[in-house]
Amino acid sequence: MKIVDFFESDNQNYWLEQIAKTDWRSGKYLYELLKSSSFHEKLGSFAKVLLLVDGNLLYSFCTISEKKYDINSHFSPWIGFVYTFPEYRGKHYSNLLLCYAEKTASAYGYENTYISTKHIGLYEKYGYEFRTIMIDWRGDEQRVYCKKVT
Repeated sequence: MKIVDFFESDNQNYWLEQIAKTDWRSGKYLYELLKSSSFHEKLGSFAKVLLLVDGNLLYSFCTISEKKYDINSHFSPWIGFVYTFPEYRGKHYSNLLLCYAEKTASAYGYENTYISTKHIGLYEKYGYEFRTIMIDWRGDEQRVYCKKVT
């Protein structure tokens, strides 16, 4: 098992098709951003898609980016699109990605990472603390969590 940066992969088309298999609305949106080549425009030039893979199996994925596509905010960087395929849940694979994204943020000189979600109790177990509520582009409330990474 290893973490692969989508944009550094030789198999981008294959991984794109694997991401497309998600049943999650935001995962489908990530697929569209990647397919239309508008990912960096929406999330910033630093943005990465991290894939947790084993051979040709995609277990989980997430992004790390300067911008949040659906919230206008001064916070940065954002970890987003955190998803584990149903058959691989319960094994803390998303934690592997979160740790990798946090180390990436720290290597780029950031002191904190941010996550927005509607979930309560999900990211707290990984050391994230509630920071504020923000409104996304749909007008929905998003809980913003922060974690110190340096």
